[in-house]
Parts: sequence; structure tokens; C-alpha cells
Amino acid sequence: MSSNSPDMGRTMGRLFARLTFVPSLAFNLFMERASTRRWFDRIDNRVILGALPFRNMTKQLVEDEGVRGVVSMNEDYELKWLSNMKQEWATAGVNFLQLSTTDIFEAPCQEKLQQGVEFIRDFDRSNEEGLVYVHCKAGRTRSATLVACYLMAKNQWTPEKALTYIQERRAHIWLGPKQHEAIDIFYRSMQGAAAVA
Repeated sequence: MSSNSPDMGRTMGRLFARLTFVPSLAFNLFMERASTRRWFDRIDNRVILGALPFRNMTKQLVEDEGVRGVVSMNEDYELKWLSNMKQEWATAGVNFLQLSTTDIFEAPCQEKLQQGVEFIRDFDRSNEEGLVYVHCKAGRTRSATLVACYLMAKNQWTPEKALTYIQERRAHIWLGPKQHEAIDIFYRSMQGAAAVA
């Protein structure tokens, strides 16, 4: 194998994610209408885990759900035509953090997981009212990975407890080996930091 194979694999993964974006988003819309899946679910008193928030959902999320922060795990092309970007969320009075992660084949890196967890926990520390909407395309993999890390950090939970808790509220989450590995690394770093403190 050449030394370029990991780069080639990443490139192919990104290409596949782009090519399947519209068909898989259409499938998500169909499943929301044809099954018990919901577009988003409240996870705890701070977080909503959900699918891509379309622009026409902004008023509902802000006024009805009380969303004051949004963490997007999407790449720009996933947001550009259908969802709000930073300036549009700011106009609606919502803080926005984008942690761009390629769909399907990648998990958020540890730096992005830490950034996302801190963004959510800043709401807790400031006692600011409102919820944080954490999303990717379907609210199943990239965003669920971040929410699991947030729950572990907030509650000192194990990965198993955090994932069980999420699954009880959003049964159709799906995490592959890379996502489980990212969560496990985050958990081990939490334990390491606690041991040093």
C-alpha cells in the first residue's frame, strides 16, 4: 500500500458524503413522515439533538423550543442552501458554532468535541436560559457523538451510560467504530484530567 492510501480514503469518503447528501437527506425526511422518528428530540434540560434545521424552522426553534445556541457538525455545503449559517443565526439571537466533520466515515476530532462540549457547558455556567440545538444531517451520528461527550463531561458518566441515555430519547442514533473510538478517547481524557486534579 502506498503512503497516500489514508489520504485517498479520506478523499473518497468526502466525495461519497457529498454525492449521497441529497438522497440521504430525502430519506431522512421520508422516515420522519413514515415512521416514529422525530426531526429533533430534547435530551436534557440544555440540549436538543436533531437533524439539519431548515431555515423555515428557525422561528419554531427559537420561539417555541427556546433555542439560544446551535452546534452544527455539518460541512459548509450541507448548510449553504438549506440551513442558517452564523450570521443568520446571529440575526435570530442565537449563538452558533460550526464543527465541520465529514459525514459517514469520520468522527469529530477531540479538539472539536472539546470545543462543542465547552460551548454547551458555557450556557450552564452562565445560567443563561435556553437550549442548545446540536445537529448534523440526520441527528444520528456526528451530533450524537458530541452529545454523548457532553453528557459524560456534565454528569461524569461512562460512554455506555451516556449512549443509553441518548438512545432512550432518540432511538435511531447510530454510531460506528470511529464514533465509539472518539467517545472512548474523550472519556479516557476526562479520567486522566480528573486524576491529575
